[in-house]
Amino acid sequence: MSQIKPTSTNFSNKTALSDECPEAYASSIIGGQWTLVICSWLLSGKLRFGELKKRLPNITERMLTLQLRKLEQNKIVSRVVYAEVPPRVEYELTSIGYALQPVIKELEKWGESHKQLTNE
Repeated sequence: MSQIKPTSTNFSNKTALSDECPEAYASSIIGGQWTLVICSWLLSGKLRFGELKKRLPNITERMLTLQLRKLEQNKIVSRVVYAEVPPRVEYELTSIGYALQPVIKELEKWGESHKQLTNE
């Protein structure tokens, strides 16, 4: 996964756009192939890494780890480690993560409508 260097023009443009446009800022946080899917599964409650992996069979463990870290860094998901042997780790949406529910539901409706229109 490539990362934009903070010194690049692209980085400067993305930063300026995110500062000026709340939609672009939100898109930079929740955009990407896996982010909304992970959040959709977590809407129903806490899940362990393995449970998420089973629900997303096409994602690699590395990509799931990276996505969960990004979501945690952006305060969308919280990670709780229990002092057990073997260690148990659960992921859960934060309050700001749960606030995505209406957005996710509307995107789901839009996606279904768009898919039907383009398949006619």
